[in-house]
Amino acid sequence: MTEARTVVKVWIGGDEYTLRSDRPADYTQAGAEPVDRTLKEVQQAGSAGVETHKAAILAALAITDELFQARAGEREMAERLKRLAGELARLLPPAKRASRSSGSVATREDGS
Repeated sequence: MTEARTVVKVWIGGDEYTLRSDRPADYTQAGAEPVDRTLKEVQQAGSAGVETHKAAILAALAITDELFQARAGEREMAERLKRLAGELARLLPPAKRASRSSGSVATREDGS
């Protein structure tokens, strides 16, 4: 059984678009807003004669740059967390350190 598709009308660059999506309407609308905003920024930054399709391409490149930077930031954060986890593991007593890496639970000889 397929999910119902929503139909959403959005405005981008002064034009209305009817979009069909399997996402909720508010999600689709939220996705259109930064496209419209970035397109307007590109058009305002360029000369008055910037063709709409060229401005759209430049807006797409600006949004793609944001995406790439966000992904790079996530990778950097994941690496930092991995290094910190390694540093913290070295601070654990040897018996606890071994149990953390194997996933098993270490118990003391006295049963605690």
